[in-house]
Amino acid sequence: MKSLLKIYIWIAAIAMGSTTLAAAPADIDSLMGELDRAIAHRDVYVKQKRHQLEGLRVDVSRQTDSVEYFHALGRLMDQFISFNTDSALALANERVLMSRRLGRDEIKCHADLSLAHVQMVMGMYKETADLLNRWPYERVPEYLRPYFFHINRTLYGNMADYAIRDEDRERYIQLTDIYRDSIIHLQNTESLFFTIVTADRLNDHGQPARAATLLTNYLQGKDISDHDEAIAAYTLSESYRLTGDTENEKRQLIISALNDMESGVREYVSLRKLALMLYKEGDVKHAYDYLKICMEDAQLCNARLRMLEINDIFPVVNEVYLDTIEQQKARLRWSLAIVCLLAVLLLVAIYLVYREMKKVRASKKVVTDMNAELQALNRDLERSNDKLKEANQQIAENSYLKEEYIARYMDQCSVYIEKLDKYRKSLAKIVAGGRMEDLRKYTKTLTQLDDELRAFYDSFDDTFLKLFPTFVDDFNALLQPEERIVPKTDGKLNTELRIFALIRLGITDSVKIAQFLRYSVTTIYNYRTRVRNRAAGDRDQLEEELMKIGRIR
Repeated sequence: MKSLLKIYIWIAAIAMGSTTLAAAPADIDSLMGELDRAIAHRDVYVKQKRHQLEGLRVDVSRQTDSVEYFHALGRLMDQFISFNTDSALALANERVLMSRRLGRDEIKCHADLSLAHVQMVMGMYKETADLLNRWPYERVPEYLRPYFFHINRTLYGNMADYAIRDEDRERYIQLTDIYRDSIIHLQNTESLFFTIVTADRLNDHGQPARAATLLTNYLQGKDISDHDEAIAAYTLSESYRLTGDTENEKRQLIISALNDMESGVREYVSLRKLALMLYKEGDVKHAYDYLKICMEDAQLCNARLRMLEINDIFPVVNEVYLDTIEQQKARLRWSLAIVCLLAVLLLVAIYLVYREMKKVRASKKVVTDMNAELQALNRDLERSNDKLKEANQQIAENSYLKEEYIARYMDQCSVYIEKLDKYRKSLAKIVAGGRMEDLRKYTKTLTQLDDELRAFYDSFDDTFLKLFPTFVDDFNALLQPEERIVPKTDGKLNTELRIFALIRLGITDSVKIAQFLRYSVTTIYNYRTRVRNRAAGDRDQLEEELMKIGRIR
């Protein structure tokens, strides 16, 4: 469990790589060459990543124990978070459903935290916060608390980065510090993770030089994993950025980006930050190439937050070309003025004008090509958004079909029970003839009917709770706290809950409900009225709010 937790805590950091800090070449040009070669072989690394994911899928399929299957799904989800967030989200949702079937609180907490982690990476901050609020600190198992603090710290750190109002930003920063301090408090002071989190805190509190020294001293003579080195490289780059040491900042960003490329991940930060640094230094070609790779990977991973970050940078790069054109136009005007003033140098002036016009045309072509490529990327982004909308629509349609199916199934089963009852009545007519053999058959048939009813209601409970696993909790949330309905048996419904389960499925006619549950219409009406009177809000709105349970928004 604890080894699995460490993977969770570190997964949100820069993806693991293979270049070590100690063995990294000091020459930045050499490092840039290695990074360019890694990018050229990007397809090979992605193929290796897919092979790794396939191996984890096979491992999942081999698990026979439910708990081991749950953890195998977690290992697969961890690898998908930085490769394809849609797949990671599907796996996280599967873990949540499975945790509800297992029924253990620590498994439920583990699954909810995993889902919150994926949603946070996807930029779904509201959903992440809502999910985390379900688990107060006291209910989180001790071994999951570092993971719980890590998700909260990362969530509020990201929200602080994108906050619009200053008061919101300050509040998020305070929460970030609180959760980061909680992480530090739970860590071994001799561990690398303690050192990295402490360095991160020093960076945020205006002490980047101490952070760089702390990390550098810790790494000397240490034999640590590639993944740990990648995280340390990114953290060091932040320390050097804050101290103004651009050379070392660039070196560590290259090392971290190189690790990202070699590990085949698609969700990362280092390459984008390196591109922005190169752009500011005037290396527009490298900056554009790296940003293009970042955009392609972000689209394939469906990392919407990364796509928005990259879209903020592209116009800046385009502005450089526009400035170049303006400068060339200014030089052209100056050349024409010289031609007018120095008629003697007319031929020379004509040559200069021709040369400048040639440069302008070349620059215009470059800008045109850049704009065309940028438009193509925007079209790709629009297509990705369309696919996402289509997928959401399909999910909603599937949910509708699911409800239609269970309603039809319940109606057919009710008809079947009615037929059995009619069959019993027909046998009763035969019994009137006084035949003892028929009488024994009649008695047996009545017993079978009762058994069939109990089995039918058990089947209904199981089917309904699989489709609406949180129905009992969600329905109780609509009632006054002291009036909530608690079934005697976990995983089953009592009569009151069955009535409102049928209403949720669209069966609102009390006559049909009475036929289904084998009660009188008056009894059903009394049940519905009594429960409405226990509503927490407007009693007339209870059934309307009931229909929203389990519905995709």
